[in-house]
Amino acid sequence: MRAVQVVTPTGPADVEVREVDAPVPGHGDVLVEVHSVGVAFPDLLLSRGEYQLKPEPPFTLGVDFAGVVLDPGSPESSGFTVGQRVAGVNLHGGAAEQVANPAIFTFALPDELSYDEGAALPMNYLTALFALEERGGLRSRETVLVHGAAGGVGTATLQVAKGLGARTIAVVSTEEKADFARAAGADETIVGPDFRDAVKELTGGKGVDVVLDVVGGAAFTDSLRCLAEQGRVLVVGFAAGQGIPEVKVNRLLLGNTDVRGVGWGAYAMTRPGYMQRQWHRLAPMIEAGTVRPPIGATYELADFGRALVDMDERRTLGKSVVRVR
Repeated sequence: MRAVQVVTPTGPADVEVREVDAPVPGHGDVLVEVHSVGVAFPDLLLSRGEYQLKPEPPFTLGVDFAGVVLDPGSPESSGFTVGQRVAGVNLHGGAAEQVANPAIFTFALPDELSYDEGAALPMNYLTALFALEERGGLRSRETVLVHGAAGGVGTATLQVAKGLGARTIAVVSTEEKADFARAAGADETIVGPDFRDAVKELTGGKGVDVVLDVVGGAAFTDSLRCLAEQGRVLVVGFAAGQGIPEVKVNRLLLGNTDVRGVGWGAYAMTRPGYMQRQWHRLAPMIEAGTVRPPIGATYELADFGRALVDMDERRTLGKSVVRVR
C-alpha cells in the first residue's frame, strides 16, 4: 500500500510516498481503510526531527484520519463493525491507504460529517475541548479571546467555545482571515497585532476571561494585560516562532490571573477512555451544527509534503486535508 513517509528528517519537502506492507492489527486495534488525512503541526515537526517523539526512520506521517472499518478486531470490545465510518488519531501513521489504530483512539464518525471533516476533527477539536474545559475551566457566558483564530486549532476553539456557551473574539492578521473566522463562528474579530484597545472596547473595559494562545511571541504579554480578574491564558503552542515568552509573575498576583499549559496528547493518551468521553462531549455540538470543521485546502496523497510547506508558510486557512481516495 502507499504511505507518506519520513526517510530522512530533513523537512517537509523531502517526505516521500512509498510502497510499504499493509499493517497487521494487534490486540485492541481497528483496521481502517483511510479516505482522508488531516495535516497537523506535529507532522511538520516530525518531518524535521524536531518533535518530542522521535520515531526511527522510515516512519509514516499522519496524526488524524477518517475512513471505513475493514477489521474491527473484537466487535464486543471495540464497539465497531465492518464498513462503519470512523475518525481516529495517533502520534503518527495515519497518512497511508490503511492504518491499524487503537480502538480507544478511534471514534464513530457522524453521518452529517464528510471524511474530510472527520479527518479535521480529532486532534484540533479534542485539544480545544481539553484546553477550554479541563484546563481553562470555561463557564457559560464567559468571553474567550482566540489567537491564530483562522487556523485549525483556532477555528476549533471558536466552535467548541460557542458549544460551551461562551462569547468569542478572534484575533487574526488579515481581513481574509477575519472573514474566515466569522464564518467559523466568531462573535467578534480583531485584525492586526495591536489588539489590546479593541479588546478593552469590546468588553467594556472588563477584559476577557480566557485567552487561547497558539501563537506566543510578542502577543503573549498583551494577552496577560487583556485578562479580566481571575482570567486565564491557555498556552497551546508557539507558532509565531519568536521564542518562548516569559511571565512576570507579579502580574499574575496583581490580577489574580493564571497562565496554564495545555498538553492534550500526553494527558489523553495515558488515560484510557478519556478521548472517547471527549468525543461524546462533542457529539451534541456536531448534531447542533455548532461544530463543523472548516476545510481550507485539500491535496492529493502525493502532495502531502507541499501541504506541510503551505502550512509552515502560513498560506492555509482552517484545516488542510489530504485525500487518500
